[in-house]
Amino acid sequence: MHRVVSTDKAPAAVGAYSQGVWAGPFLYLSGQIALDPASGKMVGDGDPAAETVQVMKNIRGVLESQGMTLDNIVKAVIYAASIKDFKAINDVYKACFPNGYFPARCFVEVGGMALDAKVEIDVTAMPEKA
Repeated sequence: MHRVVSTDKAPAAVGAYSQGVWAGPFLYLSGQIALDPASGKMVGDGDPAAETVQVMKNIRGVLESQGMTLDNIVKAVIYAASIKDFKAINDVYKACFPNGYFPARCFVEVGGMALDAKVEIDVTAMPEKA
């Protein structure tokens, strides 16, 4: 059985998708870009690091709505408009995991993203006791 997640702690969907979907013990989050949940506008002025800060806030918001934290992430996929932004994005991402636990991850350069975003991240999370 699937269960759809919807929260005002993250931006509303701008397309035909859910913020997240539970499937068995896993929560699959749709990709997040740097949209402010309150205004629906992009933040960061095209700065990949600033965008990543908002992206991680959005991910945290969806997870918290389900009683989880970033430490519940088991897999992340990072999409960047330019591989040249790897360090800027990675530095922000890494700082979100101060205990040294890092989920499995891949980082890919893509040709373009919604609303001209510079970074998008999707994650899969699982409660500690599934």
